[in-house]
Amino acid sequence: MRCTINQIPCTVDLLTTSAMQLALLVQPLALPHPSEEPLQVVDFGESGPVRCSRCKGYINPFMKFIDQGRRFICNLCGHTDETPRDYQCNLGPDGRRRDADERPELCRGTVEFVATKEYMVRDPMPAVYFFLIDVSMNAIQTGATAAACSAISQVISDLPDGPRTFIGVATFDSTIHFYNLKRALQQPLMLIVPDVQDVYTPLQTDVIVQLSECRQHLELLLESIPTMFQNNRTADSAFGAAVKAAFLAMQSTGGKLLVFQSVLPSTGIGALSAREAEGRTNVSAAEKEAHKLLQPADKTLKTMAIEFAEYQVCVDVFLTTQSYVDIASISVIPRTTGGQVYYYFPFSALADTAKLYNDLRWNITRPQGFEAVMRVRCSQGLQVQEYSGNYCKRIPTDVDLPAIDSDKTIMVTLKHDDKLQDGSECSFQSAVLYTTIDGQRRIRVSTLALPCTTMLSNLFRSADLDTQFACILKQAASEVPTAPLSRIREQVTNLCINILHSYRKFCATVSSSGQLILPEALKLLPLYTLALVKSSGLRADGQIDSRSFWINYVSPLSTPLAIPLVYPRLIAIHDLDTKENDDSLIPPPIPLSSEHISDNGIYLLENGEDCLIYVGNSADPNVIRQLLGISSVEEIPAQFVLQQYDNPLSKKLNDIINDIRRQRCNYLRLKLCKKGDSSGMLFLSHMVEDKTQNGLSYVEFLVHIHRHIQNKMA
Repeated sequence: MRCTINQIPCTVDLLTTSAMQLALLVQPLALPHPSEEPLQVVDFGESGPVRCSRCKGYINPFMKFIDQGRRFICNLCGHTDETPRDYQCNLGPDGRRRDADERPELCRGTVEFVATKEYMVRDPMPAVYFFLIDVSMNAIQTGATAAACSAISQVISDLPDGPRTFIGVATFDSTIHFYNLKRALQQPLMLIVPDVQDVYTPLQTDVIVQLSECRQHLELLLESIPTMFQNNRTADSAFGAAVKAAFLAMQSTGGKLLVFQSVLPSTGIGALSAREAEGRTNVSAAEKEAHKLLQPADKTLKTMAIEFAEYQVCVDVFLTTQSYVDIASISVIPRTTGGQVYYYFPFSALADTAKLYNDLRWNITRPQGFEAVMRVRCSQGLQVQEYSGNYCKRIPTDVDLPAIDSDKTIMVTLKHDDKLQDGSECSFQSAVLYTTIDGQRRIRVSTLALPCTTMLSNLFRSADLDTQFACILKQAASEVPTAPLSRIREQVTNLCINILHSYRKFCATVSSSGQLILPEALKLLPLYTLALVKSSGLRADGQIDSRSFWINYVSPLSTPLAIPLVYPRLIAIHDLDTKENDDSLIPPPIPLSSEHISDNGIYLLENGEDCLIYVGNSADPNVIRQLLGISSVEEIPAQFVLQQYDNPLSKKLNDIINDIRRQRCNYLRLKLCKKGDSSGMLFLSHMVEDKTQNGLSYVEFLVHIHRHIQNKMA
């Protein structure tokens, strides 16, 4: 849990003067840092965790015990409570409980409590995984169906073992095909649902079965699906109907629905039309059209998604496509159910099969939970203004998450409803009640306490640039479907100007007005602002689906991934053998400016989602051969798959890429780029410090900002 400012302004006026955002980014199941100890699980037995009787906040290190430990004061609402008798303990001379260091809930920022019966509406749900595979003509011919089946059959062994893991498979084109996976049958039996307007599940049982009962059947089925449909000539896809039918099969339990989709959904419930063609003609009309195209075509899928969320079904969609699929409409389902969109465009069976497998495997193996509900509480004087991220919201105070995982982040914007005391502390507590993969109800509680201040200079000194920027990025992305891009770019720039102007006016020691003065903690804010203004999500060119995907990618994005998305990491890899890095395997990054790109170099650029390798035209053929297995730039293939060759350079490059993938929890698509074609243009479009047709260079941008600040000071 990170706050945009690590000291809390005592009044709303002080916050307004600073022009900064006050928000929390909460990533409840985040992976622990390698240096951290594992999370402690605390079991209070039948009585459940100790809580404040007024605000229901959970016991945490910032609650103050008084009266020899017989009572405690809640750090969230100030209420004094009796300490339960069996939880009492004497206080030491410092006023802390003598057992505070032995009890994780009294000395750690994050703990997990075992939930009691009163936290359960029903028995904890089993781990249900339902795979829904597109077998329409296009999916079969591009190899997308085979790639999906292969990925699923490989990850089955990663699913949790035991009697609580259930699985189901269905395929679809213009009709839906369920498979009876019961052991008694010689081979899986196919049951076809032809009605895609009013769908149903053909069997109440046997469509979803215990994994332990059907493993062989399942492997056989996944192997035979691509051949079963190899001559399929049906081009239509009943995506909405198939998702609805799979939901009906899962309705009684809830679970994860993983959908592999290759074409625009064209028939049945929620069918879509190819609206992108309309938005291609002239630019001003295109801008108006683009707004329509970035919003769902209608409410059908949203209504379905809310119902899925109610029954705890989380949907992830893997789009293995070579054409427009209307992500703006499709993505409503994953966003509302706590899932996510994966986008492989243009899909290549050669280059993307490994990424599809790795994405699916991480989706299933990362730390995660089901049927979750989350609430953030804060001290008196502040309140939660709104939540944003991938979830369903039924009541204002809570966030419903049919699934939650280690990658998902929720943004929580805060507002003052009273003055805070200077010198006091302000606390924030996020509590997530969820079911673990092995069926236990747990409450993960994170508590953060920050000092309150009346000094503007303290706000600038304690600003958290990464979190501040992640919030700016998320707000910008959420406005893309409804506001003109030029206005969003202007707003983002003005926000940067206002923050720096406030610092210049009220905090900077007097110096010549000819200098641009930046607060130490925010000195890279102009660079990241420029990078955001030039980012693919805020550029008018490019495909509608790519922009929709960008918006969806940003929505649940964690703080550490926000900056690389707009300001990627660039490293030189042609001289790996001469570099001795201190501790890190990854060479130090270089600025994103073409003056740092030499024609005889080879460079790697990554933004947490994609990885580009750029080969200069005069790069040493010997180095190219060692790293990439080709002898010259001319030989660069359209579809590139990185391999490890028997030489130290190749080994080092593979180690670096694997290390980046580990850091980013993402397999990263690799693409080879060279000067003079579209791949080279793609690489150079990431050089955000350069001057471009529609954007300033970094130096010009600093001058631009400085001029605006001077005008405001005048």
